[in-house]
Amino acid sequence: MFFVSLFAQGSSAFLQTWLELEVEFSRELLAPDGEPDLATGDFDAVVRNAIRQKFPEVTERRARRELNRLVSVGAAYRLRDMLAADATLLGTRQTVLVPATANVDMLVKGKIDRAVDASRRPLSDRQIGWVDVLIADGSLQRRFNSALFLNGDSREPELAGIRGALMGSLLMLIVTISLSFPIGAAAAVYLEEFARKNRWSDLIEVNINNLAAVPSIIFGLLGLAVFVNWLAVPRSAPLVGGLVLSLLTLPVIIIASRAAIKSVPPSIREAALGLGASRMQVVFHHVLPLALPGMLTGAIIGMSRALGESAPLLMIGMVAFIVDVPAGFSDPATALPVQIYLWAGSPERAFAERTSAAIIVLLGVLVLMNLAAVLIRKRVERKW
Repeated sequence: MFFVSLFAQGSSAFLQTWLELEVEFSRELLAPDGEPDLATGDFDAVVRNAIRQKFPEVTERRARRELNRLVSVGAAYRLRDMLAADATLLGTRQTVLVPATANVDMLVKGKIDRAVDASRRPLSDRQIGWVDVLIADGSLQRRFNSALFLNGDSREPELAGIRGALMGSLLMLIVTISLSFPIGAAAAVYLEEFARKNRWSDLIEVNINNLAAVPSIIFGLLGLAVFVNWLAVPRSAPLVGGLVLSLLTLPVIIIASRAAIKSVPPSIREAALGLGASRMQVVFHHVLPLALPGMLTGAIIGMSRALGESAPLLMIGMVAFIVDVPAGFSDPATALPVQIYLWAGSPERAFAERTSAAIIVLLGVLVLMNLAAVLIRKRVERKW
């Protein structure tokens, strides 16, 4: 039921409604001094003129404002990018596809009930009538919603995307795997092959098992106190997020790595020792290569858990509204689970659709990661 509901609500977000307009790149509006001015050019006026050409009979001021609200604010940015890429467009008339508003998109997808009283609808009767005219003459088209994957977050649902969240998650996972796997593998090798069985090693093992069961928000509080407040790591950055997730995944990787090392038959160690190998050579030339596939599988599963975590990231400030796509480990960023959390709290109907779509993408990535773990184990595991 969950998956049926999720795909029924979120699958439509992968399509977006676009409006076809005859746009005049007016020199008066865009190049008052003779050269295209991308900073101060009135691209909004160009869009307004284009939509009004579709309905020349609309002359009343209030009606014109309603008509303008059929086109997304992203239309002006699209025209600006086109002119920046090709300055020869200035003074010409072009047929351009621009994004419609989220309310128009919801109406076209049948997610706005026309029978509801106009005071309870986001679109008026006149706006619905104009949309019907645009549908009839083929000016409204539904295409793949590339903005969902190419844009960062936005206050406008039709412009909001998950690229910034995906990049933030990727940067955090790079930090997490770079720290947790070497440390976890080294700890597992030490505890299984070199540590003496005494109270100290017993205390370490108990703490590792306990840390694997600690609620994830506790790691967020620890990261807030140590990394942000004490070490002054930039708040809401992939670096601090990766450090916190490293603490979270470290016990999982240690436990999985120890299990992989234990699965290596004792005869391998005895044969190597019998041929004159030192204890270090036995571990690093024989035991570790045979246990490495299982250790990598545990690391991938740990990364899957880290990718789906949101509670510890909320504690270190990664719940902020971030528009720009992070370019480095110290840039402000968010993660995909946190992006889902933010969209789920938005009142707009279109954000509910995009929330489900983002969950589908997250589940897809998690399935691929776990599938990779299974394939690696099946391909390289050895049966004794």
